[in-house]
Amino acid sequence: MLLAGGGTGGHLFPAVALGQLLLKRDTNAEILFVGTRRGIEYRLLSQLQLPLKTIDMVGVIGRGWRGRLELIPKLIRSLFQAQRILRQFKPDLVVGFGGYVSVPVLMAAKVLHVPYLIHEQNAIPGLSNKLLARGAATICISYADTLNYFQRDKVRLTGNPLRQGLDQIDEELPMPGQVLVFGGSRGARAINEAMIACLSELLNWPEPPQIVHQTGEDDYLWVKEAYAAAGYLRAEIVPFIDNMAEAYARSSLVVCRAGATSLAELTVCGRPAILIPFPRAAGDHQNANARALERAGAAVVLQQQDLTGFRLATELRILLADREHLQLMAQRGRSIARPDAATKILTECRKLVNSSVTAEVS
Repeated sequence: MLLAGGGTGGHLFPAVALGQLLLKRDTNAEILFVGTRRGIEYRLLSQLQLPLKTIDMVGVIGRGWRGRLELIPKLIRSLFQAQRILRQFKPDLVVGFGGYVSVPVLMAAKVLHVPYLIHEQNAIPGLSNKLLARGAATICISYADTLNYFQRDKVRLTGNPLRQGLDQIDEELPMPGQVLVFGGSRGARAINEAMIACLSELLNWPEPPQIVHQTGEDDYLWVKEAYAAAGYLRAEIVPFIDNMAEAYARSSLVVCRAGATSLAELTVCGRPAILIPFPRAAGDHQNANARALERAGAAVVLQQQDLTGFRLATELRILLADREHLQLMAQRGRSIARPDAATKILTECRKLVNSSVTAEVS
């Protein structure tokens, strides 16, 4: 199996979950990831001892017309690189998890007649998966609403594959617990600034909450210094959290963006959240993701345009003061979780491989 996806944790972590499950289930299986040197995959996959080949591709979102024109030769070059990787690895199946990395890889699979499956994490599909869906043999989705965007006979509702250990977390929220803050694998400047702005309010509480704050690499130093300058001692500031299962297990409330992978993790772990959707996400998909959890009663949505230190501190105070309500939010989140998503997608992968082998024999 060749897995294409990366750039951010939202595209990479589901791919890792599927690849690890295949290796666990079949000792004779081989997997290979394709990504770039710029993405999180370049550092993380080596730590996990998972194989990676890189191509020279960049994203199109946020580029003007000039930048998009300059992207054309890069796309052509990365397409040839992807074809070379496929010819060397000879996969039975390619699985794409969206994002710019998957475009040349799945295009190469199409040219070389290798069947491919795509997985869409978000409620509103990204540009890459919209473009690649026509040639996909199967399309796996995380939200039922996404069914309307694709050819229905190809679609399977599977959920979003999750990293190992997240489904083993105790259903009872920890006492006293902590607030876990993160903005995705790269951090979020708006969330970092709002947390710093609300520290003075939190320090006025009889017992300020314990905070674990993942800042992202770029903001790590100044955020850490800001906590120290505010005199907020009940905080652990880190650029990146490697063991998210442990971080979720220790938390009783989460403040984060509304990427599909983060929300899938929240529901499986049963952790209530304050969600702050990224307002410039393609198709406003993070807002759609967040509203799905809000409708289920598992989260509170706070729009970035309304995000101030005082507003965030107020929401934290209201939620942390009512442990019974937090536990109810946790239960409602678990009620919509799909902990077997990786297994379901792997089943679809096996069906495609078996049908391909049958076609060759016949």
